[in-house]
Amino acid sequence: MALNSRCNVVFFSVLFSLLAIASSQLSSDFYATSCPTALSTIKSAVKSAVSKERRMGASLLRLHFHDCFVNGCDASVLLDDTSSFTGEKSAAANVNSLRGFDVIDDIKSQLESACPGTVSCADILAVAARDSVVALGGSSWTVGLGRRDSTTASKDAATTDIPSPQLDLSDLITAFSNKGFTTKEMVVLSGAHTTGQAKCQFFRGRIYNESNIDSDFATSTQSNCPSTDGDSNLSPLDVTTNVLFDNAYFKNLVNKKGLLHSDQQLFSGGSTDSQVTTYSTSSSTFYADFSSAMVKMGNLSPLTGTSGQIRTNCRLVN
Repeated sequence: MALNSRCNVVFFSVLFSLLAIASSQLSSDFYATSCPTALSTIKSAVKSAVSKERRMGASLLRLHFHDCFVNGCDASVLLDDTSSFTGEKSAAANVNSLRGFDVIDDIKSQLESACPGTVSCADILAVAARDSVVALGGSSWTVGLGRRDSTTASKDAATTDIPSPQLDLSDLITAFSNKGFTTKEMVVLSGAHTTGQAKCQFFRGRIYNESNIDSDFATSTQSNCPSTDGDSNLSPLDVTTNVLFDNAYFKNLVNKKGLLHSDQQLFSGGSTDSQVTTYSTSSSTFYADFSSAMVKMGNLSPLTGTSGQIRTNCRLVN
């Protein structure tokens, strides 16, 4: 037991050291000289995409999360399958679910015209996530830049590393801890579910079988998610203000209106109840903590320096 404890201490010490090193290698003004229009180009494209479809904001934020949780923030999530690897798009958490690839393609095309071979797809994802939250009315944060793009992707890693919506609280804590996040950071990052939608197949078990759910909420949600059909039918993750990035998600949890099992686990008599209550009553605290956690997520194992490459097409290795 003592040996395991020492091993865990060493593991997390190394992990946090790597996060600190990654943070020091990224710089918010990385493209100030090489591509001064990079940030404004991304912001404009995201704003346009979200104005056309509010859900796109959640989709772009989710792309960044699913990228960073699998071998770091390296744009591996954008790669199509090749003869040498099966990519992450076909993993269970992503297939027929991840969206926004066309928006990223459009941004990349504009940046390749303005600054060829300069701005990485991984940085586009990181900035687009921030700009999406802002476009939906949420807080902003400073994005460190200088990530490079991977030359491979892994369906198996995506299957293993991306948390399932069926996880209990203890497994959620472990999944985020494995990436260097505290329990508090896991809770606040889950607040991204204040916008976006989920398919019936991922919450059917909750609305038909669980007891810690508001009965009226369960009944109304069942109307669009039959017990034996409609797997792809969509329902909002936040039943109250789904097109706004606010703290309503946490208010919903307090009222037993979390859509996913993993959502409601955050307020179900466990150790995270108090944190959910805090965010439900203070949007400013939620915004500040969310911004800090997003900066940390953006620092997960980026490729920098001469590692990786700057893809010309985000879907393909050069």
